[in-house]
Amino acid sequence: MSQIVEGRHPTGNAAIRAACPHPLARIPALLLLGTLAGGAGAADYPVKPVRLVIPFAPGGSNDIVGRLVGQNLQDRIGQPFIIDNRAGAGGVLGTEMVARAPGDGYTLLIVSVAHAFNPALYKLSYDSIKSFAPVGQVGSGPNVMVVNPQLPVNSVKELIAYARANPGKLNLASAGIGSFQHLSGELFTRMAKIEMTHVPFKGGGPAMTDVIAGQSQVTIGSLIQMQGHIRSGRLKPLAVGSLKRNATLPDLPSINEAGLPGYEAINWWGVVGPAALPQPVIARLNKELNASLANPDMLKRLEGEGAVATPGTSAEFGKLIVAETARWGKVVREAGIKAE
Repeated sequence: MSQIVEGRHPTGNAAIRAACPHPLARIPALLLLGTLAGGAGAADYPVKPVRLVIPFAPGGSNDIVGRLVGQNLQDRIGQPFIIDNRAGAGGVLGTEMVARAPGDGYTLLIVSVAHAFNPALYKLSYDSIKSFAPVGQVGSGPNVMVVNPQLPVNSVKELIAYARANPGKLNLASAGIGSFQHLSGELFTRMAKIEMTHVPFKGGGPAMTDVIAGQSQVTIGSLIQMQGHIRSGRLKPLAVGSLKRNATLPDLPSINEAGLPGYEAINWWGVVGPAALPQPVIARLNKELNASLANPDMLKRLEGEGAVATPGTSAEFGKLIVAETARWGKVVREAGIKAE
């Protein structure tokens, strides 16, 4: 990244000396100038490129959503939003970097549901809530529960009944220990009071392939990843993980309505900055973020990911992060899940 030189306030020291020749007399003027400079800086933000950190590798949902956000904010604000993929430790490495960054609005972070359950999985050098200032939520998208077509079940209720009659005989494939797929499955088995054997893989693709092959019988994965195989008949969908149905598969019920009331497992994405992010900067970013979520192209791209736009205030997003951190932390602790 090229070096960026900070701008200077247009008012010079010579003007202050001319108006206030005595050193002591200049103090109130200097204080006033500092106040005006701070206000002008917030009003003019941003005056240089903004780095948008995505704590996962290119190609995943976080990267896709992050690049959409960066491009739309860049188009609206007129300053470059530079994408910086900092993958590692389930999103921890990139997140840690932003937690330590200056709170000036020029380093921001894309977060997802992983931000909420990582505190229960890892020993962190930052506080996932106190170390960050929420800017706004971008969107949310449910997981979808699918089974091998040969499994003799056609609904959530039938799956629960089959699992109870065959405890431990169903294999539940996931993208790995501590992954969102793993936690979604643990939440399901605990709420349904059933036993399935967890089979972790290194990624959602191999887990899905194992279910198609029939080695595992069940998986709960991202809707966008499953759609093609659902349409081809290689995977049988039972329900989505959101509380309500998803527009991408409108005829498919939610797990909540199909036999397990209260079940919800959705991925979500949003923008945060370091804790010291000034409120005027948060307000500006939130305003532009919400405006970008009304862009038809943005909505179409999110829909392509099986997601919906979720505009709102920074405070509302902050409450979501707190609630999700508590909910998924409980799942991790009760299941005794340890990160690999």
